[in-house]
Amino acid sequence: MIHLQAPIKDSDIKQLKVGEKVLISGTIYTARDQAHIRLLKEENYPIPIDGSIIYYVGPTPKKEGFAIGASGPTSSYRMDELAVPLMEDGLKLMIGKGDRSEGFRQAMIKNNAVYLIATGGAGALLSSRIKSSKIVAYEDLGAEAIYELEVDNFPCFVAYDVHGNNIFKDKL
Repeated sequence: MIHLQAPIKDSDIKQLKVGEKVLISGTIYTARDQAHIRLLKEENYPIPIDGSIIYYVGPTPKKEGFAIGASGPTSSYRMDELAVPLMEDGLKLMIGKGDRSEGFRQAMIKNNAVYLIATGGAGALLSSRIKSSKIVAYEDLGAEAIYELEVDNFPCFVAYDVHGNNIFKDKL
């Protein structure tokens, strides 16, 4: 098991191998396709990208006493082309669910980034690892706004690593 503290360094990325469990603590950001589209139109990003982590999630409304509502991962393939410019600007980890395109994988390797998967269907459990949340950009997008999340031991698995391995294709 690997423990990572955000923001992520290049040395963190190189140690990650497909199939390993990763626990993340620190600040991560949420963004889905509409937020990515807006980010790419910005002259200056409204969030730090270099060394950052983006979680593909559209959280449900929070209930009294909780930092956020259910926060399960969304399918990631919709962000494949949109994620490449962000990786070129230093995005290091993306968290979602499902397989990605070969073009995404190659860009990820080239830009020293890694794709992690979180367990789909476990949104309530995952949200228990989120200690605080606030909208930091594109509030008009509702659940697709960009949230800044403070997480503690947020559980993921390495799906693609920078060594070219793929959890969806390789035998572990």
